[in-house]
Amino acid sequence: MIGDVLTTSILFEALRSKYPNAKLHYLLNTHTFPVVDNNPFIDDFLFVTPEMETNKITFFTFLQSIRKENYDAVVDVYGKISSVLISLFSKSKIKSAYFKKHTSFAYTHTVTRLKAPQHEASLAIENRMRLLECLDINFKLYEPKIHMKPLELDNAKLYLEQSHIDLKKPLFMIGVLGSSQIKTYPPAFMAKLLDEIVVTAPDSQLLFNYIPKQKQEAKSIFDLCNKQTQAQIYFNVFGKSLREFMAITYHCAALIGNEGGANNMAKALNIPTFTIFSPYLNKQNWFGAQESKKHTAVHLLDALNYAIEDAKKEPLLYYSKFKPEFIIPKLKTFITSIK
Repeated sequence: MIGDVLTTSILFEALRSKYPNAKLHYLLNTHTFPVVDNNPFIDDFLFVTPEMETNKITFFTFLQSIRKENYDAVVDVYGKISSVLISLFSKSKIKSAYFKKHTSFAYTHTVTRLKAPQHEASLAIENRMRLLECLDINFKLYEPKIHMKPLELDNAKLYLEQSHIDLKKPLFMIGVLGSSQIKTYPPAFMAKLLDEIVVTAPDSQLLFNYIPKQKQEAKSIFDLCNKQTQAQIYFNVFGKSLREFMAITYHCAALIGNEGGANNMAKALNIPTFTIFSPYLNKQNWFGAQESKKHTAVHLLDALNYAIEDAKKEPLLYYSKFKPEFIIPKLKTFITSIK
């Protein structure tokens, strides 16, 4: 997933700092490449293609190519059967991964995931850094970074200006939809939050982050907003690719919306974020205390006491309890601090 690939990229900055002359390769799925394209800490990319995932012969050929690379170390963040096989075929002297009983035999070093942060970072960052301990790298806070090209940013700025957006006024990217229904704040509730943004920042301009197949879902949220809010939503202005989305987000004052890859990308662009977590997720996994200086994250547990396990069984029921009234005070404070 986008967030996983982007967060894992911090390992390359840590490795480059410790081993400046090392050759560092990143193996990832093809569709996630845009978030790490142009990263100066990575020397080369290897791709797992859709064909490899469905064709055993193609995957075996790929495994043989891995063996020829003669890697000194392999760090497996994924921990699935395919990555276990890749690690084994690498024949590297050092193989690091998270501990799992059924796969630990494949690695020379395994670490147990932390259940609570030790350094006020997200668990996603802290646990990944633990994978480098066998390479004599101790924890240091590295944050994911997206490296845009000047031309990409210039093209995005021109596109926004041609779309009649005034970059002198607050421009907010809205993550109106999550990756699934159980990670999407209820549409009627989201519409109320968007109305509140316009009340708090009357000159604000809103962009919706969605892909073409989600257009109708995004439109349903648009339709639930009041007329004034609708007038300030530029519904048809959006990036046609991940790189275009990131370039547009770079010019925004903040990203506001459901937790997911878009929020991680905004953070990596150094854009303030306001994140709404699904009630069944552990906020500590993707939000660290140190981030609160620039970013805000809200969770139903901030307002109500309940067991995460119960929310996992009935996520939509618990979303219905996550009323806009719980979120609006923090949202107003966030907007006022950056507009």
